[in-house]
Amino acid sequence: MVTFSSSANQGGCSKEQASSSVGLPALDVSKAFPQATPASIFPPSVSDYYQFDDLLTPEEQALKKKVQVVMEKEIAPIMTEYWEKAEFPFHIIPKLAALGIVGGTIKGYGCPGLSITASAIAMAEVARVDASCSTCILVHSSLAMLTIALCGSEDQKQKYLPSLAQFDKVACWGLTEPDFGSDASSLRTTATKVAGGWLLDGQKRWIGNSTFADVLVIFARNTTTNRINGFIVRKGVPGLKATKMKNKIGLRMVQNGDILLERVFVPDEDRLPGVNSFQDTNKVLAVSRVMVAWQPIGISMGVFDMCHRYLKERKQFGAPLAAFQLNQEKLVRMLGNIQAMLLVGWRLCKLYESQKMTAGHASMGKAWITLKARETVSLGRELLGGNGILADFLVAKAFCDLEPIYTYEGTYDINSMVTGREVTGIASFKPAVLAKQSRL
Repeated sequence: MVTFSSSANQGGCSKEQASSSVGLPALDVSKAFPQATPASIFPPSVSDYYQFDDLLTPEEQALKKKVQVVMEKEIAPIMTEYWEKAEFPFHIIPKLAALGIVGGTIKGYGCPGLSITASAIAMAEVARVDASCSTCILVHSSLAMLTIALCGSEDQKQKYLPSLAQFDKVACWGLTEPDFGSDASSLRTTATKVAGGWLLDGQKRWIGNSTFADVLVIFARNTTTNRINGFIVRKGVPGLKATKMKNKIGLRMVQNGDILLERVFVPDEDRLPGVNSFQDTNKVLAVSRVMVAWQPIGISMGVFDMCHRYLKERKQFGAPLAAFQLNQEKLVRMLGNIQAMLLVGWRLCKLYESQKMTAGHASMGKAWITLKARETVSLGRELLGGNGILADFLVAKAFCDLEPIYTYEGTYDINSMVTGREVTGIASFKPAVLAKQSRL
């Protein structure tokens, strides 16, 4: 056991002197490491090697540029600070609202009525700079708002969608529970009919935006019919508690929460009439899975852009890192992955727009794209060497942010099985021994 006397501290300094020299602010990264520009000054977009923009309409190209400019100028300078603190920068919500992408494909009610291609491209451009911002928008827009738009009554749409479209109010979407993630259809939260409404009891977990949401879309099992129903729960009602989940390694700015519902009363007018089984959630998940598939595309583009600039700025052995063959090979592999991901994502949107997209299409797109993105950001982390573990240079942050995206909206394995069921006609979700027991 080693002990220190006060006289031995800091080479003879007093305890007061020693404590005053501990915890000094870190140097600005541009001064501490002048060889490379930090991500707070975002690199230009250089990943469209196969000129994918030619496939987009002029309106889609203009929206992409608009989102790109706002994210690079307004969000990039602050994202590392808030990611490190695991706090959401609420002051940027008006800037995100001004992008005109909240509400995505929803028509009317103050929503932009974008094509799914335009909405997906915008999602990728947000994720290119910051994945947490894209997740916040996705949960609010492509899950909660879309559920109200597809499954709500006309009165509910008129009541909730306009303020949500302006981001004046924020929404979350509560399906996942502590005991049921991939097996979400087995959820245990209950809805019991009472005079004038329903009483909700149960728990939800991993619910993004839930700690500050004004509107919560909650799924619960009807105690009479045993079927899944949907409900709109308002912030502050008695019996509703949402607490922040801590210690995440990815999407740290996203405020995921544990929700506790104890005899939460929901009036009849806030029950979603279009949700009468778990299958009704698939109408929403089909669209949101397309959006989620574009998040890793955007993340990968941002990582490539950062690596492209970094390798040309950073010098070792008397030459830029970009001059070395191994580094060029990794960079080109990343670029090839991005071209393939873009084309799969684009085709997925076109299948949806022509009403040909199936659940298997969406699931394979999400699974395959996240798999390729994982490889891409891993290569980026290698290329940056020691700086690959610093959020200042984006890649470490993106590396961590991709992990929850690889898992949520269906893990790689679950999405693969959705597609597998479609192409073989055989469901493989339950182990064979359990499937056999259920037939006995």
